[in-house]
Amino acid sequence: MSIKLVAVDMDGTLLNNKKEMPADFIPWVKNHPEIKTVIASGRQYYTLEKDFLPVRDRLIFIAENGGLVFEKGEIIFKDPMKKEDILNCLDIVEQIPLAEAIVCGAKAAYFKEPDEVMRYNAEMYYKSHEIVEDLRQVPDRDTIIKIAVFVREHKAEETMQYFKNPGKNLSSVLSGPSWIDVANVTESKGNAVKAIQERYHIRPEESMAFGDYLNDLTLIKSCTESYCMKNGHPVLKDASKYVTEKTNDEEGVMEVLKKII
Repeated sequence: MSIKLVAVDMDGTLLNNKKEMPADFIPWVKNHPEIKTVIASGRQYYTLEKDFLPVRDRLIFIAENGGLVFEKGEIIFKDPMKKEDILNCLDIVEQIPLAEAIVCGAKAAYFKEPDEVMRYNAEMYYKSHEIVEDLRQVPDRDTIIKIAVFVREHKAEETMQYFKNPGKNLSSVLSGPSWIDVANVTESKGNAVKAIQERYHIRPEESMAFGDYLNDLTLIKSCTESYCMKNGHPVLKDASKYVTEKTNDEEGVMEVLKKII
């Protein structure tokens, strides 16, 4: 079975721990125009776009963990949150020590005046952003896709207890040691991949995915040829068909792509 779609997570997967991309990845994309190459990330589209400018129009971008899908600069799929759910989520974040909310929209990400630690982390993932006084007014000015919760001191996993029941329309996922993402229960990287598969009549058996963390669980389940990184979360390793022989720091994704495709 030939592979027609390859979906790749960014942090901990394609990127090494210094946030560097393998030098061979962009040339690989250029050399395989017959494959729909998908960048599937919790990051904002505008942050992703700047990293892939030489091949932007050859890629499909799943941003905000599946809330938005862009192709050639245009939104081809979105899963917006309801205003009441956004406000309820902000209520929860306000009760959590060490936590700050970032309201993620189609146009920009919005957060309150940050300190140095918060600014560094927010600007790393959200190129298009705006500092606001009141996050509760943001849903009236943008289509909101996700609430990203930044948790200081790498205590995101402990903080997940606050989001066991974020609301009947919402679900939460651990995106990293410092991040929790809250979005519609229908929103996931996997559903975004399915939308792309349907758009281009690609079957799961013709699809390959790479991930490393729990927000990649639906991603790897949407593609039959699924890989968890050697450095990945144990739960994701159990759910994947394969585990890469090398870590993200050893360019494990590229090793597989060069061997198989």
